[in-house]
Amino acid sequence: MAKKHLIALDLDGTLLKDDKTISPFTKNVLQKAQEEGHIICISTGRPFRSSKMYYEELNLKTPIVNFNGAFVHHPLDESWGFHHTTLDVSVVKEIVEIAEQHQVHNILAEVLDHVYFHYHNEQWLDIFSIGNPKIEIGNLKAVLNRDVTSMLIHSDEENVKRIRHYLNEVHAEVVDHRSWAHPWHVIEIIRAGINKAVGLQKIAEFYNIPRKQIIAFGDEDNDLEMIEYAGLGVAMGNGIEPLKEIADEITLTNEEDGVAKFLKELLSL
Repeated sequence: MAKKHLIALDLDGTLLKDDKTISPFTKNVLQKAQEEGHIICISTGRPFRSSKMYYEELNLKTPIVNFNGAFVHHPLDESWGFHHTTLDVSVVKEIVEIAEQHQVHNILAEVLDHVYFHYHNEQWLDIFSIGNPKIEIGNLKAVLNRDVTSMLIHSDEENVKRIRHYLNEVHAEVVDHRSWAHPWHVIEIIRAGINKAVGLQKIAEFYNIPRKQIIAFGDEDNDLEMIEYAGLGVAMGNGIEPLKEIADEITLTNEEDGVAKFLKELLSL
């Protein structure tokens, strides 16, 4: 093989099918890619505790990007480095204050494997309990006493727009924010200047892989920088239009093994 590639995979809506599983076909293709000497890594908005099972299922031995780049580490090698970029707790509390004024459904703050809920919500507790994090419920302005990795605000669509406008007006220099549309309207907030591309760059430098030999797959707006950074940025068929517009290529959907079929053809696996 003339060149080895670094292949970066988003999870939800990309590597994973809608039922949150990896298809046997995709797993087989990724295994062949590793056998051929290509380097595969996960780059996700999820915390490590809820991506660990996929890391192990694929038998990866590489660093991983979590929290959209706010946490990058090597699960099997502590000496690799521990890159954790946080939001100042005073800024978080200011954002909580504004969010409360917009009658949000809930606010969540994460400090790696410690999860804080502003309000009790059984559905969210079920989802964010994956990996058995330490959980606290209570007014974030009172219970938070340290800087946070990430925060989420769940509201209706109109208030999401209002809160994001506030973030742009008041905190643009210190926070970056994204929005989800499915299954809920959620704002995801991390430290300004942090994204998946930042994490991916650390991994590429470690393996001495030039940008032109990086292949990245994604489907949502938290993949924009990574798709733009990679030498070959690939948007999923189910991806959002802004991502497809900047991507170098568009593959099939996550339900159609889009990642695997693209790699199989490109790398002759």
